[in-house]
Amino acid sequence: MKKLGFGLMRMPLLKGGKDSDVDVEQVKEMVDLFMENGFTYFDTAIMYNGFASQSVAKAALVDRYPRDSFTLATKLHAAFFNSLEDRDKVFQEQLAQTGAGYFDYYLLHGIEAGMIDKYEKYGCFDWLLEKKAAGLVKHAGFSFHDSAKMLDEILTRHPEMEFVQLQINYLDWESQWVQSKACYDVAVKHGKPVIVMEPVKGGTLAQLPESAEKLLKSHAPEMSIPSWAVRFAASLDNVMVVLSGMSDLSQMRDNVSYMKDFVPLTEEEKAVCFDAAKIINGQITVPCTGCAYCTSGCPKKIAIPQYFSIYNEDMREKLEEKGWTANFANYANLSAKFGKAKDCIGCGQCEKVCPQHLTIIKYLKAVSEHYDRQQ
Repeated sequence: MKKLGFGLMRMPLLKGGKDSDVDVEQVKEMVDLFMENGFTYFDTAIMYNGFASQSVAKAALVDRYPRDSFTLATKLHAAFFNSLEDRDKVFQEQLAQTGAGYFDYYLLHGIEAGMIDKYEKYGCFDWLLEKKAAGLVKHAGFSFHDSAKMLDEILTRHPEMEFVQLQINYLDWESQWVQSKACYDVAVKHGKPVIVMEPVKGGTLAQLPESAEKLLKSHAPEMSIPSWAVRFAASLDNVMVVLSGMSDLSQMRDNVSYMKDFVPLTEEEKAVCFDAAKIINGQITVPCTGCAYCTSGCPKKIAIPQYFSIYNEDMREKLEEKGWTANFANYANLSAKFGKAKDCIGCGQCEKVCPQHLTIIKYLKAVSEHYDRQQ
């Protein structure tokens, strides 16, 4: 299997549409290009693209290609079951939504300290093996967002898990929070192949500070900026596939161009990535990946990832010189449709589900101080 996977998480949207208003026709074109070049791995989940991802997978992939020609992965998230019966209900709904008949890879979704007890309480690891024995799942594993120590404990307790999905990118490689390298090393220790998520960190590694971009371009002017991030993850020996949440056909064309005949990074190129990371880390205020897990339960409908994205852009600007940026208008437009940052009531539901363990409430206060004072 080639090392590039299509993450059905940030798919193209119809103009002016919500997260669930996916441009299915463009996704079909993307799927066709992906398959034509020998790539076969697709990753979906219940909540992706405003809960539309699994249905789009059916329309753009399952209904159009022989079942044995592609590999489909989906997941069980702790937010969607509260009983033993719920697990099977979710699974049957996923089979119906995708029309897949079975799942090649099935994951317990986003395991971290706040969720592991629930997965254990409801016997989800054994349940997943039952699905495998019944032929409804080919490979059983889990995605993970926590410490290397915890990952080691889980893999020691559950050696039956066949693979693990980890957030790995050159920016988070030495992060004390994400612990990309440390978690990767644990997976290697246990002999578990790794599926990589967030190789471009939600687009952060696609749009770099000018000095970091110049650094990468000086070494390989013909390569796109995101290609460095995807190739970094794919160059790791124990990585099976790297998921890229491609948002349009141009991103698909770019990824396919360098991954169809993949060449790993040299040691010198890896060092360049780490030099770029030092520059980027000095300029990112909120390390949000834009996964949007935080938004579905927000009682004030605050557009948290979007606000963090424009806030990060402004924090990289020399505001003392400019005084005003276009992001003040962007914030006004967003807050006309969604809750403002200052509307946050501090309930904490967003922080409970954040895979990056961000102090979202604190960051929203900073966003509010920056933007709401102008309104």
